[in-house]
Amino acid sequence: MTVLQLDGENLNIESLKDFLGNTESTVEITEEAYQKVDDSRKVVDKIIDQEKTIYGITTGFGLFCDVLISKEKVKDLQVNLIRSHACGVGKPFDEPVALLMMVLRLNTMLKGHSGVTRDLVDQLQLFINKRIIPVVPEQGSLGASGDLAPLSHMALTLIGEGEVFYLGERQPTHNVLESLGIESITLQAKEGLALINGTQPMTAQGVINYIEAEKMMQDSFWIASLTHQGLNGITDAYNHQIHESRGYPEQIYAAQQMLDYLEGSELTTRQGDLRVQDGYSLRCIPQVHGASLQTLKYVKEKLEIEMNAANDNPLIFSEDEVFSGGNFHGQPIAIAMDLLKIGVAEIANISERRIERLVNPALNGDLPAFLSPEEGLQSGAMILQYAAASLVSENKTLAHPASVDSIPSSANQEDHVSMGTIGSRHARDIINNTRNVLATELFIALTAVEIKGIDKLSPKTFEKFKEYRLIADFIDQDRNFSYEINDLSTALREML
Repeated sequence: MTVLQLDGENLNIESLKDFLGNTESTVEITEEAYQKVDDSRKVVDKIIDQEKTIYGITTGFGLFCDVLISKEKVKDLQVNLIRSHACGVGKPFDEPVALLMMVLRLNTMLKGHSGVTRDLVDQLQLFINKRIIPVVPEQGSLGASGDLAPLSHMALTLIGEGEVFYLGERQPTHNVLESLGIESITLQAKEGLALINGTQPMTAQGVINYIEAEKMMQDSFWIASLTHQGLNGITDAYNHQIHESRGYPEQIYAAQQMLDYLEGSELTTRQGDLRVQDGYSLRCIPQVHGASLQTLKYVKEKLEIEMNAANDNPLIFSEDEVFSGGNFHGQPIAIAMDLLKIGVAEIANISERRIERLVNPALNGDLPAFLSPEEGLQSGAMILQYAAASLVSENKTLAHPASVDSIPSSANQEDHVSMGTIGSRHARDIINNTRNVLATELFIALTAVEIKGIDKLSPKTFEKFKEYRLIADFIDQDRNFSYEINDLSTALREML
């Protein structure tokens, strides 16, 4: 069983991947983190006792920041905040995303700048470890002032309101807590704001985006290698001297991946054997796939900073240093997600071009037109290219950067926002579309190499052929191909 230690400082994507990969994994809070929580809470209690004017503790929110709240009403202020801001719409985030939201929000609080109580961090830990997962609508956040609407839905569940997923069922929170003998908590001063001023929805979805995109980009090499062999592609384009002469590490890596997968193949050619050069979708795999890998490096760096960041407001540093700022602004993650969208969309773009080469009789060498078993009578893989082209075109729309948009809110007090959660959701959609395009390329390439002779495949791709041929059959007659494409896509996603 995986135990994830939380201290506000040391989360990384690999540890979260391990946590998500084990349904019995738990989180633990270090004693040092508890001490930081206690110290910051003492500052909040003193502010209330002395009736100081501090945003969100003894004042209203947004444009109401100049409205003072009496000592007797500070608890009501927090509950009203959560209820009024829980106005998200649309389908819920996937359960792993909502689970990660809680983990990331808890980790932020453990930095000791949020002024929350032990009761609140313990409640979050309990929900995480019991897998009481909030139902969080995925639409309705501007990505600044925090992901207010989605995090409010998460916060509602801690006080026994809203809905949760538990044991695979969507249920009212109070029913689940009652069945488990768990009491809801009463939010203290500052705690409602501490729960919702943050970037956890966009970051949680971003982490899962990264994990899936990283695997998918690795899969794209061996899938492209199958296509390369089906088309008797030229290996000279992957010569290390070409790529070292340019200098991009990711391009060099991509070229080496192709050579590794193709080593020992009897289906590849050298320049001049059949043709002098291949089309760009084969010849430029290292350049294109390598550039997409560069986006992953940037995205990972920003996600790992953000998951260990203090991103609420105000932040407590000492008794005399409580500052209002804007760490809740999601611009760093918004730009990272927009960049990821472009990087992943390009993997689909070049994959679809390889699909075209496999099915087009003017480009596929001696393969049948559209890999049809009976040209004219049966269409074979003809419309599979149409479907891939549709997904690629949809990706181009989704790839429009969310981060360049902004709409003022709260009567222009909050006059620039990131739209980072929209960017993160669209990145997820592009990843899903791209996986389907790669599954389509794989489906067609499996038939192409079988026509050419699987005994001539490189050893590494022959192993992949055997593994995925169990999921999808040879194109020996027209049939409903969607089932096999979907099954291949699911397998590519699940074989993490």
